[in-house]
Amino acid sequence: MKFQLAINMERITPDLDMREVERHTLEMVQMADEGGFEIVWSAEHHALEMTIAPNPFQLLTWWAAHTNRIRLGTAVVVAPYWHPINVAGEAALTDLYSGGRLEFGIGSGAYQREFDRMQPGLKQSDGWRYMQEMLPVVKALWQGDYAHEGEYWSFPTSTSVPKPLQKPHPPIWIAARAPITYDFAIEHDCNIISWPLTRPMSEAELYKSHLDDAMAKKPGAKRPIFAMMRHTCVYEDEAGRDAAIKAVQRQLGQFQNLFQNLGDVENGFPAQVDLTAIAGRDEFNADMLQQNLMLGTPEEVIVKLKAYEDLGVDHFTYNMNIGLDFARQKKSLGLFINEVMPAYA
Repeated sequence: MKFQLAINMERITPDLDMREVERHTLEMVQMADEGGFEIVWSAEHHALEMTIAPNPFQLLTWWAAHTNRIRLGTAVVVAPYWHPINVAGEAALTDLYSGGRLEFGIGSGAYQREFDRMQPGLKQSDGWRYMQEMLPVVKALWQGDYAHEGEYWSFPTSTSVPKPLQKPHPPIWIAARAPITYDFAIEHDCNIISWPLTRPMSEAELYKSHLDDAMAKKPGAKRPIFAMMRHTCVYEDEAGRDAAIKAVQRQLGQFQNLFQNLGDVENGFPAQVDLTAIAGRDEFNADMLQQNLMLGTPEEVIVKLKAYEDLGVDHFTYNMNIGLDFARQKKSLGLFINEVMPAYA
């Protein structure tokens, strides 16, 4: 099993200096590069201090200049917010600047709050339609001249300038949870990154069954790389556990606000909703978080990872965006690199 890192520039409170956020984020990316991680992922989000990523290609270009070997991925470009010609050119330029290290991830978007601002009138649940139209268009633009007449975009003959360094194009990833998206990924030769949120292992097993079903519908199709992401924190003692649980509960309170459009956002900082008052609240209590997420001592995390390896997960994605203080984030990543990853070398 190989390992990926998902990281955002993350500012939890207004008193945290943005320059400190910048320095910390780059340091974590460099640790992952030196420590043997396969891919580092940048998200795309807008007007939110907890996930500062208005242009993932710009972030990846920055990281490319300060790393040596790690591959650089978008997780994900939110298709409804872009024009295909723009996406094709930005992605290809990033591939060029990074020396052919781009991993191109595309998806449909997560937060209705963002849709209300970036694509007013569009329901988040319909974002997948834009993704499924966009991907074949971007691939065609990477190859050469192409004209498009579609439901969401139409344009006369154009092409991607520049073209990607990798041929025929960078590896493509789809953020997938629903069966229809797994079917699309297999049909279009895309790798898959999945995220069971805070749900138990049965949710991970469900996603694997979606992959198996999609493969069965396309006999002879190439099996994609199957990655799975979990909030992750490695610690050595009870104090580390308590800090991780407290941080993830706070971050999840903000995430649920955005995911379900439940509360206010003031100057980019989402209010934390009461997790005990929403549906599925049992997922957020300390014992369930400890059990379902990748939280634990190095020994406990090694055991937890084995279940994902046995399930058929090819890459585990270490999601470090849990609002933990920077010193603990660095300690956790160091423990993962030095004490967990060697068990899977």
